[in-house]
This record gives sequence, structure tokens and C-alpha cells, in this order.
Amino acid sequence: MFENDGDRQYDVVRNAEDQYSLWPTGRTLAPGWEREGSTGSTAECLARIEVLWTDLRPLSVRERAAR
Repeated sequence: MFENDGDRQYDVVRNAEDQYSLWPTGRTLAPGWEREGSTGSTAECLARIEVLWTDLRPLSVRERAAR
């Protein structure tokens, strides 16, 4: 999907479970996803996600574990 994407720009997106992904800039988001605010190349967005998504467990699992 991301190989040879040329100059394509992506948005970093997040769902209600605090899971992150890339989404092509300008495309309508899938239901349940919102833009995080970062836009860039594949590499730039993946680097941003690496900073943001430090615990890969879904939010609901993290909340249950914290009880």
C-alpha cells in the first residue's frame, strides 16, 4: 500500500480506542476515525505515530487493566 507512493500525502488518524493509522489526505475518513492533526509523507506520518502510539493495547483494555 505504501510502496512507491511518490508525493502522496497522508494524515495521521486515530479511532476511539486510541489506535493510529495513515489515511490519504483529502479522502473522507472511515466512520469512527478522526484526524490527529499531522500530515506528511508515509515516513513522516509513521514517525509521528511511533511517538504517539506507545502502548498498542486498545484504550478499553488499558482502562480495564488500570482498575
